[in-house]
Amino acid sequence: MNTAIPAAAQAAAAPTVLDGAVEKVKWRILPLFVVMFIANYIDRVNIGFVRAHLEKDLGIGAAAFGFGAGVFFLAYALFEVPSNILQQRFGAKAWLTRIMGSWGVVATGMAFVQGETSFYIMRFLLGVAEAGFFPGVVYYFTQWLPNRERGKAMAIFLSGSALASILSGPLSGGLLQIEGGGFHGWQWMFIIEGLASVVLCFIVWFCLDSHPRDAKWLSEAERDALAAVIDAEKKERDASKPKNASMLSLLKDGRIALFCFIYFAIQLTIYGTTFWLPSIIKKMGHFSEFQVGLFNSIPWIISIAAMYMFAALAQRYRNQQAWVAVALIVAACGMFASTTGGPVFAFVAICFAGLGFKAASSLFWPIPQGYLDSRIAAGVIALINSLGNLGGFVAPATFGYLEQKTGSIQGGLYALSAASVLAAGLVFLTRRKS
Repeated sequence: MNTAIPAAAQAAAAPTVLDGAVEKVKWRILPLFVVMFIANYIDRVNIGFVRAHLEKDLGIGAAAFGFGAGVFFLAYALFEVPSNILQQRFGAKAWLTRIMGSWGVVATGMAFVQGETSFYIMRFLLGVAEAGFFPGVVYYFTQWLPNRERGKAMAIFLSGSALASILSGPLSGGLLQIEGGGFHGWQWMFIIEGLASVVLCFIVWFCLDSHPRDAKWLSEAERDALAAVIDAEKKERDASKPKNASMLSLLKDGRIALFCFIYFAIQLTIYGTTFWLPSIIKKMGHFSEFQVGLFNSIPWIISIAAMYMFAALAQRYRNQQAWVAVALIVAACGMFASTTGGPVFAFVAICFAGLGFKAASSLFWPIPQGYLDSRIAAGVIALINSLGNLGGFVAPATFGYLEQKTGSIQGGLYALSAASVLAAGLVFLTRRKS
C-alpha cells in the first residue's frame, strides 16, 4: 500500500535531509551575499576617505559634505519599500542583480562630480540605486532558511559591512595615491570601486536563484524538506495575525514604530562613526592616507568578533531583546567616553563602542522577523530599514553642521549616547504578550 506522507512529516522524520539542505544553502548564498554587501558598503561609505580632497579640489566644506553623505539615505528611505515590493514581483535573481549593476554605475559616476550640487545629486541617485538591497536580502533569508538559522545567517551577512569597513580603509587609502590619466586619486578610487560592483553583478546573475524550487544544486528531497519547514513556520506566524492583515493594519501596530526607532538609533551610531572616524584618526598624528585606512580598520575588526560573540550568547541564552539592550548600552558607554579625552583616547573609546553598535544591528533583525505576518513581511522589513536608515542622514548632516559652526562634534557624540540608551530601554517593549 502506497500511502503519501505529508512534506512536513517527511521533514520531521528526516532531519538530516533538512540539515543538509540548510548547510548547502548557507554555503551557496551566504558567501555571495557577504561579497555583495562588502561592495555595497564600500561604495556607500568611501566618501569618508575623500572629505579633505573634495574640500581642496571642489570647495565642498564640512556642512556640505555631511549633507551629501546623508542625502543618500533620504533617497534610500523613499525608494526602499517600492524596491522590495518589486523584488517579490520580478524575483530576487533579477532584482538584486539590477540593484547591484545600477549602484555600480552611479558609484563610478561619483568620480565626475564638479561641486556641491552634482555631489548632492550623485549621492541621491546612489541611494535610489541601492534602495531595497538590504531588506531584499533579509526577506530572501525568510524564503530560504528556517527561523532557527536566520540569526546566525544575519550575523554572517552583517559581517560583510564590518569586513567592508576593514577593507575599505587600506583599499581606499591605496587607491587615493594613484595619480595620472587626467584623474586625481579620489576619482580613481570611485572609478575602480564602482566598476568592481558592475563586474560582480554578472556573477550574481549566474549564481543566485530566486526560490528553493529553482535550486538545481539541491536534491528533490532537500527542496521538499526545506519548503515544508519554511511553509509551516509561515502558517504558524500568520495564524497569530488577523486574516485581513494588510500593510496599513500593521503600520498601526505600535511595535512597528518601536522597531523603526530602535533601528534608527543603531544606524545613528554606525554612520556617525563611519563618516567621521577618518577625520578623528587624522587628528591623532601625521599619517598617510594608507595609514589612516589601517587605523580605520581596527574598530571594525573588533566589531566582527563582538557580532559572533553576541550571536552565540543570544542563541544559547534566549532573550533577544536583552542582548540587543546590552549591546546598545556598550555602544552608548563607548561613544560617551570618546568625548572625555584627546583624539587617541576618543579612538580607543570608539573601538570599545564598536563592540556594541554592530552587534546590536545583527541581533535586532530576528525580533521583527519573528513578529511580522509573512504575507507583508517584505514591505514592512523595507519600511523599518528605510526609516531606520534615516539615522545615516541625520548623523553625518548634524556632525557636519556642528563642526562647521562650532569646530567640534562633541554635542553629536552626546546625542548618539543618549539615543542608544533610550533604544536599549524601548527594545523590551517589543516583546510579545503571553
